[in-house]
Amino acid sequence: MTSDQLALVIEDDAEIARFFALVLKDVGFTVESLHNGRAALARLAEIVPRLVLLDMNMPSVSGVEILNRIRADARLEDVPVIVITANPQMVDHVYDLADLVLNKPVSYDQLRDLSRRFV
Repeated sequence: MTSDQLALVIEDDAEIARFFALVLKDVGFTVESLHNGRAALARLAEIVPRLVLLDMNMPSVSGVEILNRIRADARLEDVPVIVITANPQMVDHVYDLADLVLNKPVSYDQLRDLSRRFV
């Protein structure tokens, strides 16, 4: 399944995931949220989203591993990925693989304006 306007939010904190989903919906995306790395990889095996918002500290499979798998998969390698993390040390591991890297907390306006680039 491919959806031209599907944004996948991969974030283990449900409240933060709801916030990200709200912002992305306001920009025009259809949003699906996943709260652990294993579920995210399973879903990415089924779909090609238009955009991925990815937290680095995920249960079961890390955000770094998820990003590496996205970039290694020919179906997904061109999907824009916005990494959002509270861990500044993680930035060095993903900077070259992500389209954008944002440090938490992220404001509504910041995420709205940056995600509009990918609509």
